[in-house]
Amino acid sequence: MIVRRAGVADVAALAELRDIEPDKLEAYADWVAAHAETHLPFVAEVDGYVVGSAWLLVAERVPGNGSLDRRYGDVQSVMVRQEHRSRGVGAALMAAILAEARTRDLVHVTVHSGRRAVDFYLRNGFGHHRQLLLWEPAPP
Repeated sequence: MIVRRAGVADVAALAELRDIEPDKLEAYADWVAAHAETHLPFVAEVDGYVVGSAWLLVAERVPGNGSLDRRYGDVQSVMVRQEHRSRGVGAALMAAILAEARTRDLVHVTVHSGRRAVDFYLRNGFGHHRQLLLWEPAPP
């Protein structure tokens, strides 16, 4: 297995993993290109076939007196093809994302997880944080 940053040639595989319809592939490719500085895709390959992907959003917090550089990360859209799950693909993608976070000197990395994946993230170094709060608008 190889895990690497995804490039332009990987857009179709990234779209497929996200269930993007073929007629929306061009718009998706445009979005990926427009967000290349802030949304970093990673892919896992087995024998040249993309079997998983994960994204690292890199964003900035307002500078504070202690630091003018307060960039943080958020893990998004982690996908592993069903037939490749429980083989270390997700862990390898997380290792690549967290290595990138260290390289970029991010202050922290968050993830908004579905219930089934919480244990996966805990095994990969994430922890619960009592100060992270969530607001969602009421349905109309």
